[in-house]
Amino acid sequence: MKLTNYDIIRRPIITEKSMASMSDKKYTFIVDIHANKSMIKRAVEEVFGVKVEDVKTARYLGKTKRVGVHVGKRPDYKKAIIKLSDESKAIEFFEGM
Repeated sequence: MKLTNYDIIRRPIITEKSMASMSDKKYTFIVDIHANKSMIKRAVEEVFGVKVEDVKTARYLGKTKRVGVHVGKRPDYKKAIIKLSDESKAIEFFEGM
């Protein structure tokens, strides 16, 4: 299965910690679990028109949840922290937040 740029970047993470790191030009996204760092870098550069300096990724296992006798599991996900280069402008998507 071929992933497009919009399949790789799922959604941004908007938390207090991720908003504080935006002053250092670091942005956090939930990405496709099968995407590697070079795919994530290419997707962010093409979608947002910026220059990416560094990509850090982390995989998280979904929690097991229980309601009565029924047991379920939240999905696994991958988080990517993108650091923009100094000459890049901020991502407009996050402006005004």
